[in-house]
Amino acid sequence: MSLTLTENYISQRLQEAIQSAGLSSDGYAEIDLTDETHLRGAAVLVPLVWQDDEWHLLFTRRTDRVESHKGQVSFPGGASDEGETTPEQTALREAEEEIGLNPDNVRVLGRLANLITISHFRVTPVVGAIINWPTVFRVGEHEVARVFTMPLGWLANELNRWQFEIPGRKRAIIAYHPYDGELLWGATARMTVDFLKVLGY
Repeated sequence: MSLTLTENYISQRLQEAIQSAGLSSDGYAEIDLTDETHLRGAAVLVPLVWQDDEWHLLFTRRTDRVESHKGQVSFPGGASDEGETTPEQTALREAEEEIGLNPDNVRVLGRLANLITISHFRVTPVVGAIINWPTVFRVGEHEVARVFTMPLGWLANELNRWQFEIPGRKRAIIAYHPYDGELLWGATARMTVDFLKVLGY
């Protein structure tokens, strides 16, 4: 399949995936937990940009000054604030706070299935295309060390990633080989692969 995908096609595949997963009307899956752990709601923006005649995903690298996940590659995002009723609100607010991305410069295409993290967050990935690209970012220097992109075609190539098991973990850890000096692995890599699977890769 060609990686020259239209926004309408991407949106349609996301909607079909959500429907087939049996998610509730607000986009959250009914999760059968074996304990009474309280999950805190969170969302990330999975930003698509059209660059060099193909789609890229935009990532950030966290600084060494943040409380958690120091120096790791991630999507813009974080915990939901009081009063926010949709993952889209959270994802767009966090992207504006972290990298200065104007919400009006994002066309939301859909959601991916929720991901439960080991830190007890229920993360909803919100996929959106950045309309005006390239754009100038205002980076929150306490949280973000770098903003960069990776080509969707490179991410879809299975030769560029691998996985490993950790005792006690139900799912294997996904890790990519370095790209432009950056290491994509863990929850963000899992969301990336989930997105690629929705697109049929």
